[in-house]
Amino acid sequence: MKILVTGSAGFIGFHVSKRLLNEGHEVVGLDNLNDYYSVQLKEDRLKQLTEHNNFSFYKNDLEDLPAMDQMFSEHNFEVVINLAAQAGVRYSLENPHAYISSNIVGFTNILECSRHHKIKHLIYASSSSVYGANESLPFSIHDNVDHPMSLYAATKKSNELMAHTYSQLFGLPTTGLRFFTVYGPWGRPDMALFLFTKAILKGEKIDVFNNGDMLRDFTYVDDIVESIYRLTKQPAKVNPEWTGKNPDPGTSYAPYRVYNIGNNSPVKLLDFIEAIENKLGIEAKKNFLPLQAGDVPQTFANVEDLINDIQFKPETKIQDGIDQFIEWYTAYYKKNIETGVTHS
Repeated sequence: MKILVTGSAGFIGFHVSKRLLNEGHEVVGLDNLNDYYSVQLKEDRLKQLTEHNNFSFYKNDLEDLPAMDQMFSEHNFEVVINLAAQAGVRYSLENPHAYISSNIVGFTNILECSRHHKIKHLIYASSSSVYGANESLPFSIHDNVDHPMSLYAATKKSNELMAHTYSQLFGLPTTGLRFFTVYGPWGRPDMALFLFTKAILKGEKIDVFNNGDMLRDFTYVDDIVESIYRLTKQPAKVNPEWTGKNPDPGTSYAPYRVYNIGNNSPVKLLDFIEAIENKLGIEAKKNFLPLQAGDVPQTFANVEDLINDIQFKPETKIQDGIDQFIEWYTAYYKKNIETGVTHS
């Protein structure tokens, strides 16, 4: 297939693109290489992708509709995987307009281009943050999610609503993916695993929020990639049993679907830190702090629908995943030191 992957220089986008390329698909990548975090890291990911002759790349913003439309016109995409977004819960408190531009305006352009160019399947990143104030665990796609706790979460919920509209009006098959705390090699420097590893190696204190009383459904990136890869072959379908008298939020009378992609096995934050300490052989110095605005104390994914529909369950063990990340991290930064490249 010919597949567009937006955010292809990002953490998940890079891994998804690499898998698709290795499977022989033609991949067109799009990314604006913004400086939300290290541009060098993004360029190093991109360098690996450009080594494949079945990969081509556009440096553009999702918000640039003429450029987007031209790209769609030049390529007969079968599937679009939209992983480009302004990420981060905490940053949305500081720079809300970045989220409206990328996650709302940009996503509208993805929908419009997908509609007009007859895309067979649009897959897009949502987030576990849409569950917001929900306390019924594990979080289910069949639960109502109308109480977000950050603007980031609100934009992701908006994406699901917008996608449903296009599925209903234009028959565009759309699949939204609620990712649960993704980690692994080539990860984002603003995420806990990256921050903790960097600080522990430097002998600095790590910030442990909610005094460590947190549970996260950490999901290894390869499990995310496997899920997405299988879903590319399964466009969203109508749920014939859906009824407006008892509306199911996770399915529809339109070709619309939402899935959780999580490990279905929450880990205590202090156990997560211990796994890092085990691999590094260093005890972390901890700075215990209260819960941050926009954060939730626990996440836990119900993945029954994912298992039923694609016959796959994410289940990489936390120690195994952390070991893989730290091995990448130490090799990557050792190489940068040797070559004189410096970046955070």
